[in-house]
Amino acid sequence: MKETIIYQLESLYRSDLHIRAYEFGGSSGKSICIIGSLRGNEVQQMYICSLLVKKLKQYEEKKRIRDDVRITVIPCANTYSLNQEKRFWPQDDTDINRMFPGYYEGETTQRIAEGIFDAIKDYDYGVQFTSSYIPGEFSNHIRVMRTGSEDLENSRFFGLPYIVVRDPRPYDTTTLNYNWQIWKCKAFSLYTKACDTVDVVSAKEARNSVLRFLYEKGFVDQPVPGGYQSQVIEEQQLTPVVCQHAGFLKHVVQIDDEVRQGEVVAKIYDPYDHSVMEELKAPCDGCVFFMHGKDLVYAHTAVIQLMAQ
Repeated sequence: MKETIIYQLESLYRSDLHIRAYEFGGSSGKSICIIGSLRGNEVQQMYICSLLVKKLKQYEEKKRIRDDVRITVIPCANTYSLNQEKRFWPQDDTDINRMFPGYYEGETTQRIAEGIFDAIKDYDYGVQFTSSYIPGEFSNHIRVMRTGSEDLENSRFFGLPYIVVRDPRPYDTTTLNYNWQIWKCKAFSLYTKACDTVDVVSAKEARNSVLRFLYEKGFVDQPVPGGYQSQVIEEQQLTPVVCQHAGFLKHVVQIDDEVRQGEVVAKIYDPYDHSVMEELKAPCDGCVFFMHGKDLVYAHTAVIQLMAQ
């Protein structure tokens, strides 16, 4: 294993920002970059990368990694926000993952994005452990942005239950995933159950999915048991369950639970007298794909998304 600093930002008032990368295998040939936390609350994403680094060190010691491939893991690219428990850059509340491909003479987060992207834009494959702007829990899945360079066949090698395909929105053009694809890197976003806390079970499943991908692509020769025959779905196929009232949210189901049409999946309680204001029922048979993560929700919020069956 080789530890390098791919970008450094000097600071007047605190320690310099160092973005560390861990490299395995050779220095040339087929290559893959795996990146974790770009935002300060992506604790789960950094944790998964740490599990990968530990496992790849073991692979390297046992000579399980081919010499003609290069595997790079970047666990965290935003320690400043992480240390202050802020999702976005603490000085100006901007999102590094909305600044790619970056601009060297721009604002701080634009310069950080440029430094990161300059180091990783030429990889053959890119995997980003990321999170949604909506707080909550997801079923582990691969998400692919339709840019004309998307790669659904390789998405199956992760062996996760779902591959979600979606059309890019205007703001997506400044994300890492989108720009990776524009630079001809086959990019995949991997979502897991947690974000600002560690969920060990889903973290290990995510780690194993990347190791499975590495094996299926011939980067390593260590097979990974298990996995799913992935179902490819369009994002608009997900069925939302929307509340009509604001109040305290109580989920009745869990991620990946199967529900029947008409089954109660959540309840909304009055925030003043705790009476039940609303019982939310499944509009169709399906599997729980997403659950909103806030205890207090606004009216007309999608508190659950179902994978219709």
